[in-house]
Amino acid sequence: MDIRELSRLDLNLLVALEALLEERNVSLAAERLFITQSAMSKTLGRLRELFGDPLFVRKASRMIPTPRAEQLARELPQVLLAVQRMLRPTEFDPQTWEGELSVLVQGHMGVWFLPQLLKRLRGSAPHVRIHAISTAPDTLEMLADGRLDFAVQVEHHSYPPGYDLTTLGFAPPMLLARAGHPLQGRDLSWEQVLEYPQVMLIIRELDEIQFLAQQDSPFLRHERAVVPHLHTDNLYTAIQVVRNSDYLFPAPPMFLEQDELSRDLIALPLPGGEEVSMRYVVITHERLRHSAIHDFLYGEILATTECFRRRYGLPTLQEMRAQRNLAY
Repeated sequence: MDIRELSRLDLNLLVALEALLEERNVSLAAERLFITQSAMSKTLGRLRELFGDPLFVRKASRMIPTPRAEQLARELPQVLLAVQRMLRPTEFDPQTWEGELSVLVQGHMGVWFLPQLLKRLRGSAPHVRIHAISTAPDTLEMLADGRLDFAVQVEHHSYPPGYDLTTLGFAPPMLLARAGHPLQGRDLSWEQVLEYPQVMLIIRELDEIQFLAQQDSPFLRHERAVVPHLHTDNLYTAIQVVRNSDYLFPAPPMFLEQDELSRDLIALPLPGGEEVSMRYVVITHERLRHSAIHDFLYGEILATTECFRRRYGLPTLQEMRAQRNLAY
């Protein structure tokens, strides 16, 4: 589309032309638009210059449209109605809205989160399609340029301006092991833990993850120093290795809430009873703040997380805010 000609157009001219075409009288058209007759006469002059046509010829007290004006009279109402629809607030009904939204759900979270979210959407927005990925090399850039709508992940140390974060929950990491592991039921030390090989998921942003832990945390110190015997990006591979060997797997606790994943697995307590947790957040970009469909999906994401909390007796968002006095 060549918009150079459109740059000369004042939309008010088209509104005035519509009034002139309907009234066929400069004075009546001026009254209708609450302007003076002189101003309407000047506007008519600008319209004649714009279209290169006299548009009207006078006959007694009436103005007779030219063929060009008659053509405009057929086309102009649709143009103005289209503009009027653009200016009105968009009507949104989740039951009828059709389209696709893109969500990044960090690998291990998708196991429990996506099935519940899709179940909710099937009832609340049956025509919404979700494009879900578990990892991306440039998550924040994708949110900013529209390739992603939301990201659900473990909180990072920092985010640039322009991104909105909402807490979904807090969870401590656990050491997963097979049922009957030699360390089961024992008071553990890090020396005992490090006697056994570990499997670790490949997480691109591992160094950026914000852990809520005591200063000089033994857990973080040991986990950063350990050299895993298996690095994999496949969750089910990691689970199967742990289930069938003495490998240990540092992982979030929600694995234990999934029957097919947690079968024959146990969680070992962190040595020394140390308290460590990670904050899970949903992230979106400021460009979506006034989008009805994105507001809706944002609410469904929060509701999905709340249902998970109620199911397993975890603190609600309000309870977490009260307990931790965090800014949301």
